[in-house]
Amino acid sequence: MQKFKKLFYSALACTFLLNVNIPVNSTEKEVKVYSGRHYNTDRGVYKEFAEKTGIKVRLIEAAGISLIERLKREGKNSQADLILLVDAARITNAAKAGLLQKIESFSLENDVPVGLKDPGQEWYALTRRVRVMVANPKVVDVSKINDYTDLADPSLKGKVCLRNRKSPYNQSLVANQIINKGQEATKTWLNEMIANVSQPFFPGDISIIRAVSKKKCGVGIVNHYYVARMLAGVNGRRDALYAKKTSVITPNPAHVNISAGGIAKFATNKAEAIKLLEYLASPSGSKGLAAPTFEHPLKEVNQNPIVKSFGEFIPDNVTVDDLGNKNSLAIQLMKDAGWD
Repeated sequence: MQKFKKLFYSALACTFLLNVNIPVNSTEKEVKVYSGRHYNTDRGVYKEFAEKTGIKVRLIEAAGISLIERLKREGKNSQADLILLVDAARITNAAKAGLLQKIESFSLENDVPVGLKDPGQEWYALTRRVRVMVANPKVVDVSKINDYTDLADPSLKGKVCLRNRKSPYNQSLVANQIINKGQEATKTWLNEMIANVSQPFFPGDISIIRAVSKKKCGVGIVNHYYVARMLAGVNGRRDALYAKKTSVITPNPAHVNISAGGIAKFATNKAEAIKLLEYLASPSGSKGLAAPTFEHPLKEVNQNPIVKSFGEFIPDNVTVDDLGNKNSLAIQLMKDAGWD
């Protein structure tokens, strides 16, 4: 099985190199990327970087938790240079596990806003995601739902649907509430919201949007770009029709999560990896990653009409580092409340 995995990942990397049309030889500079982002459009950004710098990119994609476990297992023998992960908990946990290293970069410090980067300079955000609510106006009174805490209202008994506890997005949302509202208030919110859940917890955000549209529940919590992708027809005509039956509610201020990158502790191409990370975090690089995926770049709002229709949002003052620090407590409170 291990041999098969190695061949599979190697094939992924080679395929990407062929796509960027850069010849492979031992004298060329390169950077090996372990990415928890799964968007084909990211490859266009890598291609632009390769064409501008002459540095070829080898790409391995896998689930974030799988990448972290792989890095731990590989240790000093790891081939990774640059690590890209989604969610605050994933990137901060990678740093705590000693999988990243400090980066000295004026560009990164200048391009990435305060609160979206590691105080220890081991990771930097690349894109932003807003945790929104999606509701069916035929099932619930949308005018009475403005904030995540409103999902604890007794009037929503049996009408709330949630993604399972393993979702790092939900873990970070709960961490966000702990920081904003305090531990006791968060406990109360969790207990009352979980009491309103209509059915077993869902495996993903898209399945929640579908359930809301089909009136299996009235309201759920999802990342904004999942709704946007469905409305844009990325997932097909049927999902587009489902999404059109729902309303997106953006809390104000809103909980904002990220995708982020850091240099692997044992990177053999550190200089090249820093250059790529700087490129991805630059205004053009961040926009290049975020625009086609309906995420938000670091310093502006995605200008896609669908995303803009969700309304303006003001990020709250919780830092990504704070979210990571409260992750363990958030998971425990979720377990205690019966969030499976």
